[in-house]
Parts: sequence; structure tokens; C-alpha cells
Amino acid sequence: MYNMIYDIRIGNYKLAMVEQVTITKSVEKLSDTAIITLPGTAYNKALEIEDKIKRGDSVTIQLGYNKTLVTEFEGFVDKIKNDGGSLTIEIEDNLFAYKESIPDEEFKNESVRNIIAYLHTYIKGYSLACDYDFSYDSFVISNATAYDVLKKIQEEAKPNVYVKNKTLHIHPQYIETFGRVIYDFAINIDAEGTELTYKRAEDRKILVVAEGKDSNGKVVRAEYGTTGGDKITVSIPGVSRKETLTQLAKEAHTQKVYEGFEGSIVGWLVPYCDAGYEATIRDHEYEYKNGTYYVTEVVVEFSESGGKRTVKLGKKIK
Repeated sequence: MYNMIYDIRIGNYKLAMVEQVTITKSVEKLSDTAIITLPGTAYNKALEIEDKIKRGDSVTIQLGYNKTLVTEFEGFVDKIKNDGGSLTIEIEDNLFAYKESIPDEEFKNESVRNIIAYLHTYIKGYSLACDYDFSYDSFVISNATAYDVLKKIQEEAKPNVYVKNKTLHIHPQYIETFGRVIYDFAINIDAEGTELTYKRAEDRKILVVAEGKDSNGKVVRAEYGTTGGDKITVSIPGVSRKETLTQLAKEAHTQKVYEGFEGSIVGWLVPYCDAGYEATIRDHEYEYKNGTYYVTEVVVEFSESGGKRTVKLGKKIK
């Protein structure tokens, strides 16, 4: 029998009880997040911990079974809310350090690398590892935090952005893998909640349109893909170079067109899986469907009712 255990520490405080923990990690979003929900009362007494924690406190969340704990999340308290009879603590990953205001600036024909170098003149103690670089014709920073700037770049160009060991990483999606895991329909996939559809590449007709604007406000477009199906539009107002727009359209198309599963599977806390992992899916009844996929998102839910891990699959890579 599996006995669920946890060790959650906020600053110098160790939580003695939790109602629910939800952790979301994604290569398609700027930062990973966690939400801890605590009961409003314990033993008929109001639970008072708000004076023990504060915004900016470090957080470590370990979850597991029996005597084995695994670190699922590390970050910092962003918000504390007390409503509806429960206390919720919202947590950001290490990109929380970039939530600092920076002076306004306007860049012309500047690379992403140099824009971020400007951020680092105000966000001290962090280095940059970036191999996803292109230039903006115009990029304006106005009344923003460094986090806002990174969010704009991530939403427009879709790189994988994360902080590790005091280094800000910016890389193309699907280039890095952080681990490997095997999911088998007969062993460790929960049919309840699993939503998968198998499609052939020829059935995925997708046209990607990348749109930018030149200095005169004229829209510049680049297309990649096949008409007669879905159309995806990617908008990057500060970019007008046709070759850059074509590159971004091609990358978006490549992520969508493949033969294999799309959707998500539901497993348990074991085996461990994280965003950026390679997940091999095995189906002994339909072996032609076996394959390895890039994991774009993982949502972990932990409560008295159990622990589960929802794994969203990106494109097939093997």
C-alpha cells in the first residue's frame, strides 16, 4: 500500500497540514507555478500562519509515497489570499527574481540577447545562456518589469525560458530534454482523465501565418504549411524581416505536424515526469502507436484524495 507523504517548507516554516497542492510546469509558459491551499481552521481553531510567511519567502515542495520524497517545485511566494474559508499561497519559480521594475528604453534593430543584457544591468547576479536569438526592428520597454519583458519575448517567439543555477536560459523548444520516462497503458496510465487522439501526419493540414510590421506600420507576412485545414497566426509586431518570420512560421508548423498522439495522459506521482522530458508511450494492443513525445506541460495535483500527474504531449520525436 502506498502512503502519501509531503514536506513543504516556506521560509523557516514547515507546513503541518495542507488541503491541496497544484503545480503547473510548462515549456509554453514563461514561469512554472504552484498553488498551496490550506484549511481555514484546524481542530475548530482558526489557522494563523499569515504572520509567519510573506511575499518573497523561498518555497520547497516535496511529495511522494511511503518514505520516498521527490522535490516537485522550488520557488518564491508571490501572493497570499484568505477567502472562501481557505488560505491560498501562490508561488512562482525562480523567474520571480525578474519581477523588478526597470527604466524605460526603446531599442532599434536590436537582438534579443542584447535586450536581455539590458535587463541584467538592473537584475543583478544572473548570467545568460541564449541560443534562440533574432532581432527586433523595434522593441519598447515602458513602465514594465524585467519579467514583463521576458513574458513578451516568450509569448511572441515561443522559446523555452527558465532560470537554473543563477543563469537565465533561453532556448528553442524541443532542443533540450531534461529526462526520460516510460508510460505504459497496461501499467502506469490512468484511463480516467486521459485524453488522447491518434492522428496521421497527412491528416494534420495546418497553415501557419507569421505577421510583423515594418517601421511604417505596414503588415509583413510569411506563411508555411498546407491550406485546407487549420490556420494558426503568430503575431510579432516588432519584427519585419521576412526570413525571421518564415523561420518562426516553420518552427510553429513543425511542432504541430507529425504522426502520433495528441492530448494528455494521467499518471500518478511515480514515475516522475517534468516539462521538457521525453515520454515514451507504449500500447501493447496497438504497437504501431508506440512512440516518444516531447512533454510540453505537467500538472501535479496532491490532496487527501490522492496524487496524480497530468502529462501534456507535444510533438512526436521518435
